[in-house]
Amino acid sequence: MDTVNRAELLGLPFDPATMKSAVDRCMQWCEEPRAPHIVVTANASILCMMRRDRDLASACKEGDLILADGMSVVWALRAAGTAVPERVTGVDLMAELLAAAAARRLRIYLLGAKHEVVSELARLCQERYPGVVIAGFRDGYFSPADHSAIVEEIRESKPDILFIGMQSPFKETWAAQHQKRLDVPVIMGVGGSFDVHAGYVIRAPRLFRSTGMEWFWRLLMEPRKMWKRYLMTNTEFIWVAGREIVARRLGIKPSKPSITTH
Repeated sequence: MDTVNRAELLGLPFDPATMKSAVDRCMQWCEEPRAPHIVVTANASILCMMRRDRDLASACKEGDLILADGMSVVWALRAAGTAVPERVTGVDLMAELLAAAAARRLRIYLLGAKHEVVSELARLCQERYPGVVIAGFRDGYFSPADHSAIVEEIRESKPDILFIGMQSPFKETWAAQHQKRLDVPVIMGVGGSFDVHAGYVIRAPRLFRSTGMEWFWRLLMEPRKMWKRYLMTNTEFIWVAGREIVARRLGIKPSKPSITTH
């Protein structure tokens, strides 16, 4: 991927990638001599969280492939004069990688979600993507004391792709912390994608996704859980991204995003 022409927003450099080029890059890593690489899909929420979490900010910036997951991020990058070709969501990229992996009989490890969700997903992956080899799976309910054993279990299963179906900032920081020991060619955090692909959560219709209103669909589905998060995150993102866009248009060098707390 072209790291020279990365498009930066709020301190995070995004790769100028399409869905196809992202999949091709991941498949290339799987075919090359074994070495670990991390794929980061960052939306407005992650960009805001990075302002308060040094470990998350560091983990995201160290990603080998950093993708704009969220139309608000794509629009902000365009408005700032550093556009990316398109939105590449984690949930869609996961599906595309599974399809590509099936054609190559690659090994997949699934880490995260509830046991019934991840076990159902493992079953569905073999049903929907014949050729995919499930190297292993494990739910996301474990303590720090279990980390070492889980990393070793994944390492010994030798997957080509590790999907981490857990929330931020855990999935990014955990992957970065254990990247070398995991020794998996493609390590990718996919948040709640396990629930979607396993059929436990209904994804927003295409119209909501194409217009950048997928967050509103999730708010409708889980209002009590999501209203505060989206109200605060969307307001913060509009404010901080807006300041950076205006500064760039006026030719003022944007100040580095401050981290208010650790």
